[in-house]
Amino acid sequence: MEYISTRGNVGKIGFIDAFLMGLGDDGGLLVPSEIPAISAAKLKEWQNLSYQELVLEIFSYYTNDEIPQEDLKKLVNDSYSTFRDPEVTPVRKLNDSLYLLELFHGPTFAFKDIALQFMGQLYTYVSRKQNKTIHILGATSGDTGASAIEGVRGKEGIKIAILHPNGKVSKVQELQMTTVQDSNVLNLSVEGNFDDCQRIIKDLFADLDFKANNHLCAINSINFVRILAQTVYYFYAYFQVVKQTGSEQPLNFSVPTGNFGDIFAGYLAKRMGLPVNKLILATNENNILERFIQEGVYKPGGFRSTYSPSMDIQVASNFERYLYYVLDENPAQIRELMDGFKRDGEIVIPADALARVQVEFAAHGVQGQECLDTISKYKTETGYLLDPHSACGVAASDVRSGAQEVTISLATAHPAKFNEAIALCGIEQQFPEQIEALFSKPQRQTQVDGSAEEIVRELVQFYNA
Repeated sequence: MEYISTRGNVGKIGFIDAFLMGLGDDGGLLVPSEIPAISAAKLKEWQNLSYQELVLEIFSYYTNDEIPQEDLKKLVNDSYSTFRDPEVTPVRKLNDSLYLLELFHGPTFAFKDIALQFMGQLYTYVSRKQNKTIHILGATSGDTGASAIEGVRGKEGIKIAILHPNGKVSKVQELQMTTVQDSNVLNLSVEGNFDDCQRIIKDLFADLDFKANNHLCAINSINFVRILAQTVYYFYAYFQVVKQTGSEQPLNFSVPTGNFGDIFAGYLAKRMGLPVNKLILATNENNILERFIQEGVYKPGGFRSTYSPSMDIQVASNFERYLYYVLDENPAQIRELMDGFKRDGEIVIPADALARVQVEFAAHGVQGQECLDTISKYKTETGYLLDPHSACGVAASDVRSGAQEVTISLATAHPAKFNEAIALCGIEQQFPEQIEALFSKPQRQTQVDGSAEEIVRELVQFYNA
């Protein structure tokens, strides 16, 4: 398998090189040169695999044996040994047509752990094998930062710097990042919102001299390995529901998303052959992606802080990957559209492409009260406590799924991470001991204004210390 850029100006490169490049050197996003097709017979073979075995099977189509099988097996086993559930991503039945895929059993209680525990292990492996210094740089709307830090804290040969928007993540998310005392971790609390942080990150990766001189590597979902690791749980969830229902019919997946990465992983699984009916995109009041799916117009609006802060995103990092596929893998057209977006702040796709989008996707922007009402409803009716992001997924499923359709909705975080919203529902929850302990730990972070110049100064000082 070789990797190319959505903008066409990166030569075909291998798996490890794609992992290390992160953002394409031409400003595009890396994708596989072809998407492998998994046969129905092979899917049948995979149904009884453990989660770790399934990771190895799926990765085998993408890694070109660049990592010896025994080494890869150890990386996978070490990555998921930290999870609190032996299934890694268990599936719970909420009612006859709705299943919940629990993705929060990793060390930071969020779905990001599933990819970032593996990526942390892989960065450590590459650093050691190539005797290479690795400086990880990322932006977070809350969960990516904590998961990425947890994956590499204290690791030799690696430093990690994470930008988060000051005051716009939950208190638990902030504590998970800023109570880490390891010297290879830098938290920058940035005045602005997540889109401001993400823009600065992309600009720094696009500066090829700065990227090379500072050994930058990406942890955000601009890195294709992050997407690939998340693709696995779509297959795993489908197999678990098939075993519970006895039916191999296509299923819907409802996905709370702001950066389009998690739902793009589902799209990749579908393209590989997983029987998926609709991918239901759940968002909040920052509903640029809902408008795109309904109207074919991608245009950021005014930023709004919501009860689901990890989805408070206007410019979705992974949207370009989907554009590349829905517009027939035409890099020249992607370059033109992305240049136009940078200039005009808007992308409009033609009617025939929109028709293809609407065959594959549905979307629903969940408003604030609707989110809280969903949390209360499911707690009352089923006894299950949803976090506000997972509640957006369930609410979108309730609106967009057909009456007889089975849907798997992704539960992306533990409710303890977002007690601000849970408390508004009049619900008192018991925090897991790992989260409760955070409130008594000292914090360590550096507050900066939103200027790239100040952030660059902090990064250079940290990486060169």
